[in-house]
Amino acid sequence: MDNLFFDNPTSHYLPIQKSIRIQGHVTSISLEKLFWDLLDQIAESQGVKRNQFIASLYIEALNHHGDVKNFTSLLRSACVQHILSKENV
Repeated sequence: MDNLFFDNPTSHYLPIQKSIRIQGHVTSISLEKLFWDLLDQIAESQGVKRNQFIASLYIEALNHHGDVKNFTSLLRSACVQHILSKENV
């Protein structure tokens, strides 16, 4: 088995907490650096700032499901979905 994970620096998977404003409310989100970096890339590709992109995901989930039970999981899933969609292009 290849060393897919052991060669990664610990900074890639240690959580980083950031504060963002969603619909006028400030909240903290804790994600690993790799996910923050991916969210930056996705937001840039959409022509918006990361916080704007995250807020739009929250509103979209709220509109579709009525509530958001685990927003950090939703963000991680969105990142993985983005990567998978790029592989299928």
